[in-house]
Amino acid sequence: MPDVFPTPITMLPLAEIPLDGVRGYLLQGERQQLLFMEFSEDVALPEHSHEAQWGVVLEGRIDLLIDGDRHTFAKGDRYYIPAGVSHSARIHAGYADITYFDAPDRYGLK
Repeated sequence: MPDVFPTPITMLPLAEIPLDGVRGYLLQGERQQLLFMEFSEDVALPEHSHEAQWGVVLEGRIDLLIDGDRHTFAKGDRYYIPAGVSHSARIHAGYADITYFDAPDRYGLK
């Protein structure tokens, strides 16, 4: 996978993401987190919910099931998952995005 993120992003701390093949650079805010994520392997995320999440797809494809509705997002697309809404995902190898979490503690530091 070619380098998606420039040096200022890759110099950010790594997030502790308990999934194989995922790297996330964490920009920590007082009340939110911004992650710059890249996936070198396919990942299946089971149904779950949390605070609001908004993302912009930079590379690849993600299949999301949001509150029972199926969506596929690819390079250039945006998605939004409201707080408390159940969702699951199939993220394909080569995927990269920028994801905003409306919570300060969604992920810890690696």
